[in-house]
Order: sequence, then structure tokens, then C-alpha cells
Amino acid sequence: MNARHTGPSLIDDREPPLSAPLKLSFDYTRSVGPVLGAFFTALRSRRIVGTRGSDGRVFVPPAEYDPVTYQALTEVVPVSAVGTVVSWTWQPEPLEGQPLDRPFAWALIRLDGADIALLHAVDTDGEHPGDLTGARVHAHWVDEPVGAITDIACFRPGEDAEPVAEADDDRDPVTLLVCPSSIEIQHSASQPESAYLRALQQGKLLGGRSVAADGTPGPTYFPPREADPVTGTTMTEFVELPDTGTVTTFAIINIPFPGQRIKPPYVAAYVLLDGADIPFLHLVTEIDADQVRMGMRVAAVWKPREQWGLGIDNIDYFRPSGEPDADYDSYKHHL
Repeated sequence: MNARHTGPSLIDDREPPLSAPLKLSFDYTRSVGPVLGAFFTALRSRRIVGTRGSDGRVFVPPAEYDPVTYQALTEVVPVSAVGTVVSWTWQPEPLEGQPLDRPFAWALIRLDGADIALLHAVDTDGEHPGDLTGARVHAHWVDEPVGAITDIACFRPGEDAEPVAEADDDRDPVTLLVCPSSIEIQHSASQPESAYLRALQQGKLLGGRSVAADGTPGPTYFPPREADPVTGTTMTEFVELPDTGTVTTFAIINIPFPGQRIKPPYVAAYVLLDGADIPFLHLVTEIDADQVRMGMRVAAVWKPREQWGLGIDNIDYFRPSGEPDADYDSYKHHL
């Protein structure tokens, strides 16, 4: 499919900007080191350990460095899974991702054998406890501990500790921890971004262009911006661009990673659309990765029309167009 190259059109301010929920998430994997590794390995067996400082205090969760001498702490000390609530606050409406789906208490709990309080949830069956200060509580474990703080599902009132697991000396100690991270926002697109996305839904590639006070046209940016990043001049015109262009720079992806949808090796390339003054990133396929080159002419391959939405992924990928390579001077200023 080839988009038509047309003249500029004014931005239509009458259409409201697009808005949609946006969730950003990724898994952060970190090495835990010997001290926290001992802590998480113990949790996997339904046990709790801390570290002893130079002044004799036992820290739970374990401190890696002494707050008095600043030296590394190495003495790992087992403590009880039963303790006393030092202070607390009530969570009347639990949020997504919190330990419980009914009202509960956040509490600082000093475990027997420890000197520093641990923050965790206390489950009171959704009923406000009146006052938890001084209450005795015990750790309630998940059915299948994996070596994370979430192996303690919550704490519950009572003196009796739950059974611990059999020693798992045959299993490797915990050395890595995967920490999911996410944020949800309501994203409202700008007027130029909204026009660009609506055009994509119609199979059109819309760039933005500013015009100087003397009427001289500025560069064309794809996707369009609110303002020209060089002069600060407001983008006042749209330009419909063709779906052909030139590869400026590229990378061959050889390493697999979680969530990857394409089997390596494949090429991620910056494509300078004909008529644009800045390249954008997309996939280049239908050619061996080692045959992709700077200056190669490419054309967009669009998904079936019924699959089009409000996104640049309406273009499935770019493929070689069969045209002669572009002259280096035609794209050297866009690298």
C-alpha cells in the first residue's frame, strides 16, 4: 500500500485529543548478594533470619552494612516468626497489588530475637482491630514459598508459629530476585499526536511542519511535534507522507529477551520517509539481516485493514523496495 503525498493541511482543533489508559510495566532482575541471599533462601524454607551489628542489635530484614561502623555485616542470625506489633495503621480500601484484598493493617512488627521492626501486613479478617499495639502476631506463609518477602503472605494474631519446611540443602541458594514494576496512567495525546494517530487508523502517515514568520516552510517531522525542536515555532501544518523511505542506520538484534515477539536475528532500522526530515524506528524484514545496509530503499508492509488501530504498528514492517540505494549525501544529515 502506498500513501499519497499531498499538500499541507491545517490542524483541526475541533476534534478533541485522544485519551486512553496506559500501563507501563517491566520486571527488574537484581542480584541479591550474600546477606539478602541468605534472607531469601531462609524464607523459601519458611524461616526468618537477620544480621547482627557491632552493637549487638539484630536487624530484620537484614542490614548489609553496620550503621555504626559502616563495615559489612556477615553474622546471620535466626529469629522467630512470631513477634509484637510496635505500631500500625489501618488500610480500609486495599489497592491492587497489596497483600490482601480486604481491609487490613500495615504494622511494624518486632520479631522475637530481633531489635529492628519489620513492616508487613496483619490480617484481622477485614475487621478493624481497635488497637493492635502490643499484639502478638505470627507469620502466615504462602503455600509454595519461592524465596521472596511475599513468601510471608501476611501476619495473623496469635503466638503459635506455623510449621517450617524441611531443609532444602540440595537446592541452590537464592541469588537473583525478580521485582515486577508497573505504573498506570491516563494518557492524553496532544492535538498533533491525536491527528497523527487518527491518520494511521486511515492508513495515512502524517508529518508535522512549522512555517516561519516570512512564510518559509520548516522541516517536516514524523511523528509530528507540538513545536519545531530547533526554532520553537509551533507546528501549524500537516503533510501526508508516502510509505517509502531510506534506511539511515540500523541494528541487528541477536540476543533474545523476555517478551520478544520476533525470533532473532532481525533488524531494527531508522527509516527516513520520503519528504520527512527525521527518521523513525521500525522493523526491516524480507531480507537476510546481514544484507540490510545504510541507504537501502524500503517500502511499508501494512497489516490487513481490519487490523488497523491507532498505532504505528498498523505497519507490520518495511521491506526492500527494489529501488537503487539512495545516495549518501541525501541522508547523511539525518544520521
